[in-house]
Amino acid sequence: MKASKIKAGEIREMGADQMKEKLVELKKELFNLRFQNDVGQLENTSTLSNVKKDIAKLYTISKEMNVNIS
Repeated sequence: MKASKIKAGEIREMGADQMKEKLVELKKELFNLRFQNDVGQLENTSTLSNVKKDIAKLYTISKEMNVNIS
């Protein structure tokens, strides 16, 4: 799994379709990380909060741009 954070500028450069794709990807990643955490296989728990923050950034910037990604 990747642990890189998305920058706000990168999100602003994305189109609506790219934002939706990234949101789906991040939600899948969050699901997998939560599962790993529950079974005790997740070594770096900070990746959970990083993914949650990236999802929040996506939602926030999409609202600013009046783009519906839900």
